[in-house]
Amino acid sequence: MPQEPTRPPRAGRAPTLEDVAARVGVSRALVSIVMRDVAGASQATRQRVLAAAEEMGYRPDGRARLLAGRRTRLLGVTLALNNPFHADVAEGVYAAAEPHGYQVVLSAITGTRSPRQAVDALLSYRCEAVVLVGALVPRAALGALADQVTVVVVGQPSTHPAVDVVRAADAHGMRIAVDHLADLGHRRIVHVDGGRAPGAAVRRNGYRAAMKSRGLGDQARTVAAGEREEDGAAAADQLADQGLPEAVISYNDRSAVGLLDVFARRGIAVPDTLSVVGYDDSQIARLPYLRLTTVSQDTGTLAALAVQRAIARLDGEPVADREVLLRPQLVVRGTTARPPASA
Repeated sequence: MPQEPTRPPRAGRAPTLEDVAARVGVSRALVSIVMRDVAGASQATRQRVLAAAEEMGYRPDGRARLLAGRRTRLLGVTLALNNPFHADVAEGVYAAAEPHGYQVVLSAITGTRSPRQAVDALLSYRCEAVVLVGALVPRAALGALADQVTVVVVGQPSTHPAVDVVRAADAHGMRIAVDHLADLGHRRIVHVDGGRAPGAAVRRNGYRAAMKSRGLGDQARTVAAGEREEDGAAAADQLADQGLPEAVISYNDRSAVGLLDVFARRGIAVPDTLSVVGYDDSQIARLPYLRLTTVSQDTGTLAALAVQRAIARLDGEPVADREVLLRPQLVVRGTTARPPASA
């Protein structure tokens, strides 16, 4: 016999299967059958249950359903909340994962939340694979993590044999940035580096090699900085006080924004006085009032390859190379031009 209707759920509490069953006057098991879209309920009952669920605002608990199975089909992603490049990669992970039936769990790295804490949170959700974006995890810790889940690192090198890497060929990226500026006629080209940020050492070495290959090794100069806007701002003040170069290649777009801000406030015209090149081609580089010339890493492809590699590992498919390198491209906008003497 139909169950007696019970009181509606308390205000502020999400409705449950039991609440929907009580509203319709059927068993919880029958509502579950309808919500899982399996056989066992008549068409009339199915329509009544779905109508009640819609009216009550009931939404299936996808996490509980996943955890009840042998596989969670969850991909975890670490990222820094204030980094637009990381946000672009995360957006690409969602786009690549969902068609394969995987859901994405994000875990942020902040000034008070370490990469280890971010990874531990993903493990607590039983993520089957972890995509590390911007997480500087020591090699030993990477190995321990790879013993528990599939690990893919995005945007930085890793030598651990159990970890897959998807990143841009940063040495090539610095080479095309230097070539662009040298072809414009610049010789005194400075690199504002990323300090200990992911991939900073590769870009720093790539800059030096590119300057040497263009016969500008004696002009190579690196300014220690970091990955934030304030790091670029401090480097800009240093350059302005100690003597401006003809061009600057920044570790990333965020640092380049700090450079541009200080140069503007100090009356140093870009690109009329000096040229500036960023790295990442993040959303801020495309803003109409910045129009930053930058090196594009193609975040959509990076994310898609990371997801493909993670799923291939989970499915036991053979993988040819542990590391996948993408060739970055230069995107020329409005912050580079010929030096004043040769304009």
